Amino acid sequence: MSAPLTGLRVVETTSFVAGPLAGMTLAQLGAEVIRLDPASGPADAGRWPLDRDGHSLFWSGLNKGVRSVALDFRSPEGQELASALVTAPGEDAGLFVDNTIGRDFLSYEALSARRADLVHVHIQGHPDGRPAMDYAVNPLYGVPMLTRQVDSERPVNHVLPAWDIATGLLAVSGLLAGLHRRRQDGVGSRIDLALADVAAAHVAHLGWLAEAAERGHDRPRLGNHMFGAFGVDFACADGRRVIAVAITRQQWGDLVRLTGTGVVFDALAASTGADLSVEGQRFEHRSIIEAVLAPWFAARTAAEVVAAAADSRVMVGEFRSPKEVVDAYRRGDESAVLVEVEQGGSPMLTGTSPLRWDRAYAVPRPAPAFGSDTEWALADVLGLSDLEIGRLADAGVVRPSSPSPTSAPTPAMNGAR
Repeated sequence: MSAPLTGLRVVETTSFVAGPLAGMTLAQLGAEVIRLDPASGPADAGRWPLDRDGHSLFWSGLNKGVRSVALDFRSPEGQELASALVTAPGEDAGLFVDNTIGRDFLSYEALSARRADLVHVHIQGHPDGRPAMDYAVNPLYGVPMLTRQVDSERPVNHVLPAWDIATGLLAVSGLLAGLHRRRQDGVGSRIDLALADVAAAHVAHLGWLAEAAERGHDRPRLGNHMFGAFGVDFACADGRRVIAVAITRQQWGDLVRLTGTGVVFDALAASTGADLSVEGQRFEHRSIIEAVLAPWFAARTAAEVVAAAADSRVMVGEFRSPKEVVDAYRRGDESAVLVEVEQGGSPMLTGTSPLRWDRAYAVPRPAPAFGSDTEWALADVLGLSDLEIGRLADAGVVRPSSPSPTSAPTPAMNGAR
């Protein structure tokens, strides 16, 4: 299969989650992505989790398939090389993603003066330029207050960097939209994307802010109950837990038949006047429904529950730890989106692109060794001679390849994860 973005050249200089995810996603779609890092090392090259040798699984997982170029961003020559790589000629070049703060030579104003049709996506923390990260932005827009348990006043901040992930994928959308605009009108684009704006917009899209505005107060704490329909977790006979969700009328009917509780719910409907085929009314009577269903789950193991639900439309999911997902992968029971790649001489369990083209997942490539593509970029993209590259390396302006991307670097200043 010919990857759909084959031929595009994108330059990125990012760290944390959103920016590298954007670069990796573009690379997985076939673009040639050149990652620029300071010669001292990537800011997140040593971020946990680490493998047994102390190499960052985080960095390797988020930088698969890109090229690595290491430059001294503090020197005028290093800045010139970085700018030249971003603005190199070519119909399918001049595409840039960054999340830097304080590097004026990488600003849209400086770069577009060299290439007017530049498409530049600049990822920020806040729209006013202040830095931010997912775990600090998430509390600002109320999500942790919605995930509290009923008997606790303490908010629960998520461990999933949801806004980082959304920001990274929106950056890809913005870059490709800017490229389309350039092909239509011949103009470049400055596209600013703030992590805090992504969080605010998506919380609003889901109606959570409109709900609070209309009611004048926050919704009550629900624990693991799903809002607006029926869904909650149950304890099983083997001590494991599963969640059962019935959103549609058909799913609710299957859940009742599966658990043999039709007579009880008919009686409940008759005594309360509730129509449990309506998802909102199932939510209103969630505690009673949970109590009626709980004995059926408690009498069966989690595996028996999952097997019984397999022939129905009820959505049932067993709670698993990451280690249990790995065990399922080893047994061959997981999605083919999970794969192993050779990273630094040993296999690393990671993921390929979830997009399937012609029903097939793409084969992922490993993350590069830090600086491994510096000489290639200077020679093939900028046309420098071996003599010029050698001089730059001797002067410390560029850093040739190193055996590992995980040395502890001097942190760079970045606007968002």
